[in-house]
Amino acid sequence: MNQILDAILASDTSPEDFAALPLPESYRAVTVHKDEVDMFEGLETRDKDPRKSLHLDEVPLPELGPGEALVAVMASSVNYNSVWTSIFEPLSTFGFLERYGRLSPLAKRHDLPYHIIGSDLAGVVLRTGVGVNSWKPGDEVVAHCLSVELESADGHNDTMLDPEQRIWGFETNFGGLAEIALVKSNQLMPKPDHLSWEEAAAPGLVNSTAYRQLVSQNGAGMKQGDNVLIWGASGGLGSYATQFALAGGANPICVVSSEEKAEICRRMGADAIIDRRAEGYRFWKDEHNQDPKEWKRFGKRIRELTGGEDVDIVFEHPGRETFGASVYVTRKGGTIVTCASTSGYEHSYDNRYLWMSLKRIVGSHFANYREAWEANRLIAKGKIHPTLSKSYPLEETGQAAHDVHRNIHQGKVGVLALAPEEGLGVRDEEKRAKHLEAINRFRNV
Repeated sequence: MNQILDAILASDTSPEDFAALPLPESYRAVTVHKDEVDMFEGLETRDKDPRKSLHLDEVPLPELGPGEALVAVMASSVNYNSVWTSIFEPLSTFGFLERYGRLSPLAKRHDLPYHIIGSDLAGVVLRTGVGVNSWKPGDEVVAHCLSVELESADGHNDTMLDPEQRIWGFETNFGGLAEIALVKSNQLMPKPDHLSWEEAAAPGLVNSTAYRQLVSQNGAGMKQGDNVLIWGASGGLGSYATQFALAGGANPICVVSSEEKAEICRRMGADAIIDRRAEGYRFWKDEHNQDPKEWKRFGKRIRELTGGEDVDIVFEHPGRETFGASVYVTRKGGTIVTCASTSGYEHSYDNRYLWMSLKRIVGSHFANYREAWEANRLIAKGKIHPTLSKSYPLEETGQAAHDVHRNIHQGKVGVLALAPEEGLGVRDEEKRAKHLEAINRFRNV
């Protein structure tokens, strides 16, 4: 691996040089083990500790197949799917790998007793498989996490509808929290040249998810002037939704849980902010009953911030805890778009406020290649910025996942893989200087 790293750090390594580099027989990767899936049995979700289940193993290099690429990973990041994998909730990911392995002899590579996790990367292409023409060794890239087969007609209008759609590093093996990753070539996108490796790795999954959910016509189709309620507006997803709303001429109403997180939203340019903890919102009376009075109090607070208007769009991802309130506060004809359920998958709401007010609930999951490409293009143009707050070495990925699990992080948490330190990989210092304050916005909290 040292020879590969030296080539990346050198300024004069040619594509031919990268193509000639010998590949190692093995590499270091963050894994969960199949024989440990019951290790947290009987514990509450909060008490399950990723530091106990995530391992740094030496693993064999996978076979390179047609349409694929091997990428030297300089940096990656932790997403909620990494946390879910590490605590084996709601299901063990080994079931995903087993089902994928039955698809074809090539897919069988993924069905292993260990799962290399991670759904983001920034790095350098080392090898490409048969049929790859758009990428070559030495290309500096980021990867989005949509893995598709596209043998069915269903996915050719929107690849997210492919019956064999999977999330790389979660529902497939050989993910990005490793020194080398195996991806399909149509996951690759150009690395933004004004960002460091760890900054470039951070947006991928969450930036693309927020783009589809909020901006794309496959999601809410946000337009100028829309009032957009954003739950967790300083978090991994919400911080990008807030930026998209501001950049697109909409009005974000940012819901956060502390003054510190409210200050981050102000730094992004938002001024309509609700600190739900400080204002004491309790949407559930008890485990089984919600409190409509709290919905109404919440709606009144929103109208105070919008000049008397209800929200056009709700950017939903907490799920069970907030969904009833989200449906209630949306304006007549408005849209609740949901992409996750971090507080619980069983959503309850009063359907009178949906059907009689002609509201829509739209499900949104990650993004297709075009949406991911557009989201990455906005990063490259300096219109949207990374929300990286902290980076850990690969050896401390368990701690990074623990921080995300306990929600003691801001924005995104990065992981250095091959990169020996932060700040490497910047190619356009002039562009970076123009956006440096925004790039460091989450680091300086």
